[in-house]
Amino acid sequence: MARVSRKSSDQQAPQQTHPVDELLPLPKLTLYGFQHILAFYAAAVVVPVLIGNALGLSSEELVYLINADLLTCGIATIIQALGVWKIGARLPLVQGVTFTAVSPMVAIGIGAGGGTAGLLVVYGAVITAGIATFLFAPFFSKLVKYFPPIVIGTILTIIGLSLIPVGLQDAAGGADLIGKPEYGSGKNLAYALGTLLLILAVVRMGKPVLSSVAVMIGLVAGTTVAWLLGDVNFDAVQEAEWFGVSTPFHYGMPEFELLPIIAMTVVMLITMVETTGHVYAIGEITRKNVDGDTVARALRGDGLTSVIGGVLNSFPYVSFAENIGLVRMSRVMSRFVVVAAGVLMIVLGVLPKAGSLVAAIPHPVLGGAAISMFGMVAAVGIQILGKVDLREERNALILAVSLGAGLLPTAVAPFFDRMPDNVQAVLDSGITLGSLTAIMLNVFFNAFSRRKSMEIDWDDIEIEHDIDPGGNYPGAAVR
Repeated sequence: MARVSRKSSDQQAPQQTHPVDELLPLPKLTLYGFQHILAFYAAAVVVPVLIGNALGLSSEELVYLINADLLTCGIATIIQALGVWKIGARLPLVQGVTFTAVSPMVAIGIGAGGGTAGLLVVYGAVITAGIATFLFAPFFSKLVKYFPPIVIGTILTIIGLSLIPVGLQDAAGGADLIGKPEYGSGKNLAYALGTLLLILAVVRMGKPVLSSVAVMIGLVAGTTVAWLLGDVNFDAVQEAEWFGVSTPFHYGMPEFELLPIIAMTVVMLITMVETTGHVYAIGEITRKNVDGDTVARALRGDGLTSVIGGVLNSFPYVSFAENIGLVRMSRVMSRFVVVAAGVLMIVLGVLPKAGSLVAAIPHPVLGGAAISMFGMVAAVGIQILGKVDLREERNALILAVSLGAGLLPTAVAPFFDRMPDNVQAVLDSGITLGSLTAIMLNVFFNAFSRRKSMEIDWDDIEIEHDIDPGGNYPGAAVR
């Protein structure tokens, strides 16, 4: 196979530090890190809320789950962004509980009797699946050759398109209001639209300092307006405790049962595909070279942090797409900003009152910001697809069929209702269904092809970086 030489940024400017590895001043680290907190908070806490409510936990137990989740999110994010040994991608990736595992964990917990007894079985499955992910990471990373740009671009586009409806739902008032008169009210839509327009206006001003915190400005301004109009409730802040730490095995020692372990291991295999897409996405955004070793380190990070999640009364972890979109929007690429966000998450995890303050941001305000961030994830996928020859019928079919499969659970919600619960839990995720479709179609069409157009992989793409004296990456020429 003919190889194409690659011009590295190190050869062009050896004295330059890559933006991903740039250590910013402490005030900027704190400011940009807090923006990541605001962007991810709602999605981070909704998973323990969904699982806790489904298993019938008390309000006190539910609060404990949320604090444990925030604490573990912080630890997981630091491990993934900072890196320890061969663990962690060393990229600006914020970790949070994967939505893919919600339905299986609820099914496992209810099957074990619900309540804290159900949680113990869930934690046993999470810990075991995390260990399996850690051990399987180097083998999975060797499958990267089956993730050419057509697959990665399709997966990221599906992730963005699948998550945009979540932002739109928040813009209408949130899932709690579905079926109520307030859902989709003019006031909620005004909050969402106002937040989105303010973010766009700040970016349009073209001031790098303001653009880098545009999302935070929109969220703070939207929340302030809602508070002035009496639509923000701070009662939960007053009722929350000042200090609380999640201790290992708070609910008791985990229980290890075979079928739940198998189900959770399958879920983690699916999240490994999602993580691979996220790693390539952040590499595309930051112009940082990504290879199989990077993917392996990221997957080990997912495995280790999932084990930590099971020990600290939380759940499996994966990088969050909205924060990838935020990196794209803000153009702040330093992984140390994400490390700072991880430290702030730990603070929120041990200070319930501080966490409750952030949780007071209204859903419509979050929805307005989420639309732009989720859309950015889809935009990165489309950007990668721009490198693919879609005039080639096989590539076009991979994209077309995978998009259809990915949008199926969103467009036709009851489509898989008659399937067994375990099968339904997997197929009900558009991200999972679309990603698996893209991978299998690529194997079917291209894995055994000898045509040169099918042999080009990520290592064959030459990216010529343009670096200015400030260390910014205004663009790249792909050859």
